[in-house]
Formats: sequence, structure tokens, C-alpha cells
Amino acid sequence: MLSGVCIGTNNMPAAAEFYDAVLATIGMRCLFSEAHERGYAGSDDNISVYIVIPYNEQRATFGNGTQIMFYAPDIEAIKAFYTTAIKLGAKDEGAPGPRDYHPNYYGAYVRDLDGNKLHVALRL
Repeated sequence: MLSGVCIGTNNMPAAAEFYDAVLATIGMRCLFSEAHERGYAGSDDNISVYIVIPYNEQRATFGNGTQIMFYAPDIEAIKAFYTTAIKLGAKDEGAPGPRDYHPNYYGAYVRDLDGNKLHVALRL
């Protein structure tokens, strides 16, 4: 069972502003905050997403082929996630819309301020 995911950043204040706004669009909020780490949870209050400055103090990097995936409650939340992310400086990796690689699948993709690929989706 997966307990959570860590997303590295090189600028915690910018990442905090970005993730506070973007994750709020899908019902997540920050429940834990320190200078080098923030934790986000959904309605169950179990923190499952962490934004971190790397422990080894090396530069945070993204992985090729790696993406962090989120479920959205509805299509409007996917659109809000994408729009909010782009407004706050994310790069477009695929605007909201149906995808042909899964039946009844709707999603969007962005890269956050550090280049991490985020995917938000819903099975219709």
C-alpha cells in the first residue's frame, strides 16, 4: 500500500504558494508545514503528498517518465487544477480533455515550477 509521495523543490516559498492553490482545486490542503517540508491531505486528513527540499541538500530534479497522478472529483476540478497551475507558472503538458488511451478517461498534465510532471484525471 502506498503511503505517500514526495515532490522535490528548490524554492519552498514558491512551491508552497503553487501547491496550496493547485491542490485546493481537488480538495487537498496543507496540514503540516516546516521550512524544508510541507504535507498535504484530502478529506481524510491523512497526509499523502509532501513537498520537500531534498534531505541531502542537493538540487531537486525530476525523473524522465515520472509523474505524480491525482484523481479529481469532477471535470470542473480538472479544469481548475490545470488553469490554476498554468496561472501560477506551470508549463502545459496536455490541456484538459478526453484521452483515447483509456475508456471514459478525462485528464490534464502540467509541469510544476521545478519541472515535476503532474497529472490530474477522472474516469467518467
